[in-house]
Amino acid sequence: MASEFRWSGQQVLDEAVGAAAALPGMRGLLRSVRTPEFAGTVFHEVEAKSALNRVPGASRMPFTWTVNPYRGCTHGCSYCFARNTHTYLDFDAGADFDSQIVVKVNVARVLERELRSPRWQREPVAMGTNTDPYQRAEGRYRLMPGIVGALARSGTPFSVLTKGTVLARDLPQLAAAAADVPVSLGVSIALVDRSLQSRLEPGTPSPAARLDLVRRITDAGFDCGVMVAPVLPLLTDSTDALDALFAQIRAAGAVGASVIALHLRPGAREWFRGWLAREYPRLVEPYARLYRRGSYVDADYRRALAERVRPLLREHGLDRGVGMPRGRAQEAPSTPPAEQLTLL
Repeated sequence: MASEFRWSGQQVLDEAVGAAAALPGMRGLLRSVRTPEFAGTVFHEVEAKSALNRVPGASRMPFTWTVNPYRGCTHGCSYCFARNTHTYLDFDAGADFDSQIVVKVNVARVLERELRSPRWQREPVAMGTNTDPYQRAEGRYRLMPGIVGALARSGTPFSVLTKGTVLARDLPQLAAAAADVPVSLGVSIALVDRSLQSRLEPGTPSPAARLDLVRRITDAGFDCGVMVAPVLPLLTDSTDALDALFAQIRAAGAVGASVIALHLRPGAREWFRGWLAREYPRLVEPYARLYRRGSYVDADYRRALAERVRPLLREHGLDRGVGMPRGRAQEAPSTPPAEQLTLL
């Protein structure tokens, strides 16, 4: 079975980090798992050769390193920018991205080894920049406690951006880690309309549950930022909608918010267009015009959104932005970021 998947090349056998059994009786082997609580989803358990991923030098992201314990995401967000990465595994960027989840079962052990290297400079590490480390599968696999522990013990600052309320499980450990290294926590909340959210992001916790997560993070002593992304043109971008969202975010205790318009990279673009055609066919042509130049929405739209957003953020006291590992806030919505940081 291993030969059927490109990630089989990541398997590590007896001579390396896979020498200790990652699963009972499954030393260095790939196993595909179905469970009743995840109907229609297959988890492909692999042993990774590396855990730390260097961000390309050309990227304008405010961090240099990431850790991704999962590939694919059960959140099922129609707009997720990471969808196209699943095609590297001979999967499609649509339904497979939502239902064929790669789990790096040895990620904490490999990370611990990499952080012990004398070459490691303790640069900040970001999580939640590709797929969500606290997606629902984390409740089963419990990979993040080992990752958090390894980072804290090595003196490495880190950040987590998530839509997953599973993070609340680890708040005591995260608070303890924050006593030793800088830790930044952020929650992604794009909208509060439950009907739209359940169709747009069918596998995510409700907006109310994520607002409660913001409260729990702040109660644990963290300054919590919120990533308001993506803002959907002609659907969630009105002044009234943004004002209502910012009010609830502030009431939950967030100290800042960053706002980014919908970004449609290849893979995500095709999947989202299919969703739009089913749910809002009247918007297909307007979206084609707004995204006629490629992945980023029209510059005039970005400028108009920025003008609408800035006074609202100031009014609600959310103009600090979302804290990131180097302390830099996300770029203003008038400038398209190189990547969209939601777990889209």
